[in-house]
Amino acid sequence: MGHSYTCLKYHIVFATKYRMPLISVAHEAALYAYIGGVIWNKKGRMLEVNGIEDHVHVLASVPAAQSVATMVAAIKANSSSYGKDLMQNPDFFWQGGYAAFAVSESQVPKVRRYIQGQKTHHANNSYEQEIYTLFQRHGIQGAESFLKAEPPTEES
Repeated sequence: MGHSYTCLKYHIVFATKYRMPLISVAHEAALYAYIGGVIWNKKGRMLEVNGIEDHVHVLASVPAAQSVATMVAAIKANSSSYGKDLMQNPDFFWQGGYAAFAVSESQVPKVRRYIQGQKTHHANNSYEQEIYTLFQRHGIQGAESFLKAEPPTEES
């Protein structure tokens, strides 16, 4: 069989359960490094990672034999367990679902800068604004359903 060559890069976004502000500055570097390790173990390569208290952006190279869904499931499952231990918070979970956008090689520097600037970006823009813009830019419908993250209400 002949050789196959691919260049599959994705900008992946996922949030904490109910978008609770659970990722502290004190723990984010360790959590992000762990996410990079999960990607590496799945034969991918993390190119950039950053976020704020309630969500994470990852720019990763994904091998052709791996689907984006499988990669994200591994990232979220493994880093959720790690995050519980790291932050000593049994309530640390990732929200169901994710957003993933294909990134061409020529756009990698731009996406890297965008991810690196998350804290500055969110000083003026909400997560909702960010997702609407990303979905619109990539021609995706459904930002409203992706953004639903209300915690269950307690009945009195």
